[in-house]
Amino acid sequence: MSDKLQRVLQQIDAINQKDPNQEQVDGNSVAKELIYGQRMSSCLAEHWPDASEHLQIAVRAQHVKRWAIARSTYPEGKAGYLTWRKELGKFHAKTAQDIMLENGFSHEDAEQTASIIRKEKLKSNPESQTLEDVACLVFLGYYFAPFAAKHDDEKVISIVQKTWRKMSNEGHNIALSLSLPAHLAQIVERALSSK
Repeated sequence: MSDKLQRVLQQIDAINQKDPNQEQVDGNSVAKELIYGQRMSSCLAEHWPDASEHLQIAVRAQHVKRWAIARSTYPEGKAGYLTWRKELGKFHAKTAQDIMLENGFSHEDAEQTASIIRKEKLKSNPESQTLEDVACLVFLGYYFAPFAAKHDDEKVISIVQKTWRKMSNEGHNIALSLSLPAHLAQIVERALSSK
C-alpha cells in the first residue's frame, strides 16, 4: 500500500469516526460509518485482492460522512429517497476527491475514484460494478439479518431480488457462498426461485 493511499484511508476513517450514529460490535459502541467502511475494505481485500487504489478508496469512502445529509431533509416516498441517494453519492464522491487531492493524487485519479463512487457506467465499468458487488455483499453479510427482522418476508424477498439484479455473476457466486442463518438462506432461495 502506498503512503498516499494509506493517508487517504486514514483520513476517511478519521472523518467517519465522528459519526454520531453508533453500532454495537462485540459489545462495544463503534461509529456506524467507520465500521461500515472497514467492512467494505475487508470484503474487497478478500474477494478482489488486486483492486486498484481508485477502487480501494471508493470502497472505503462509499458512505464517508453519510450522516451530514439526513434522509429527513428530502420528501417522503420513493422519489425523495432516490433524490437523497443521488445527492449522497455526489457528496461522497466530492469528499473523496478532496481528500485525494490533499494527499498528492492527481485530478485524474481523484475524478476516476469519484466516478466509481457515483457508480457511473455501472454495467460497463468493472470498478463501479465491483463497488456495487462489495456493497451488496456487505449488506448480506452484516445488515441483512437486522433488516429482515424488521420487515415481513415479502418485503425482504423483494429487497433480495433488487439487490441480486445489481450484482455481477462474480458477485452472485460469492453471495451464494456466504454462510447465512437457515431462515435467511431460505428467504434468499425463495427470492431467487421466484425472480
